Amino acid sequence: MERGTVRAVEDVSFDLDPGEFIGVVGESGCGKSTLLFAIAQLLVPPAEITDGSVTFQGRSMVGLTDAQLAAVRWKDLSVVMQSAMNALNPVKSIGSQFKDAMRAHGVTSKAEIAERSAEVLRMVGIDPVHLKSYPHQLSGGMRQRSMIAMAMLFTPDLVIMDEPTSALDVVAQRSLMVQIKDLQQRLGFAVIFVTHDMSLVSHFSDRLMVMYAGQVAEFGPTRQVFDAPLHPYSAGLLEAFPSIRGPRLPLTGIPGAPPDLARPPPGCRFAPRCPKVMDECRATPPALYEVGPVQVRCLLHSQDHGQDQNLRNGTPPPGSATGSVSSVATGGAAGSVATEEGGSDE
Repeated sequence: MERGTVRAVEDVSFDLDPGEFIGVVGESGCGKSTLLFAIAQLLVPPAEITDGSVTFQGRSMVGLTDAQLAAVRWKDLSVVMQSAMNALNPVKSIGSQFKDAMRAHGVTSKAEIAERSAEVLRMVGIDPVHLKSYPHQLSGGMRQRSMIAMAMLFTPDLVIMDEPTSALDVVAQRSLMVQIKDLQQRLGFAVIFVTHDMSLVSHFSDRLMVMYAGQVAEFGPTRQVFDAPLHPYSAGLLEAFPSIRGPRLPLTGIPGAPPDLARPPPGCRFAPRCPKVMDECRATPPALYEVGPVQVRCLLHSQDHGQDQNLRNGTPPPGSATGSVSSVATGGAAGSVATEEGGSDE
């Protein structure tokens, strides 16, 4: 049924410094993967970037031709997809796929291709003998490491990772995350890492972006978001994970479901599920408010609400700033991504 245009990602703007690790978390359908596909220019119709820009290495990525994008991908910017079994070609060996990527960027020497292919496999802890293996002959963890090795062929400045650990058990997840962080520290590339699991990036990311219903709910230093979440949604996500320390507490979860982005609520998109909802939340869409180093989309932290609270407490209101995050530097998406489908992509 035709339902019109859906803004799957809206008003998301951020900068990414060289060598920085940004984690992006949220429920299914919140726009995480759509954001990454917009940054990497991998959206396919009917999805499209309708507003904003993506600037990488001082160059706008939006509007580049396929040939221009091909010159950037793998060499300067790499993408590690969610399912390596689907991303890798099942009828070609790992080595053959590495060779195709290198030849696409002008490397024709067989000796150089063989040497570099073996080197990147060793970097991710795989014996180069598996260059002759086909994807189905490798374990899930080895396939994912092979994808990361392919992303490292040219030591790019930015690696975008879309839930690379989702199909792995917890032991393999931890091992892969340690490997990714070690490579990042050694080679100096920046990472945008999407996951459902907040605990997975808690010790690896520098900053954490919490997305809800296509928008940024909270964005700031990872430890600060974990230790003192400002948005009720961020707090709800953290309360949904069991702690291995302290007394045993019941997991509360977040009642309800995300809104239909074809018909978003008129006010705050989290208002129907929020335990701290106010009357104004249902009618007034919140902006991104700056609270120290954190940006949070919640009227609890708006300047007007802070003044009301301080007046009730008999104290003068502190200064505060509102607005969106700075425009994109080395990687990011600003504006909105629209699709003609009836729901948002993840």
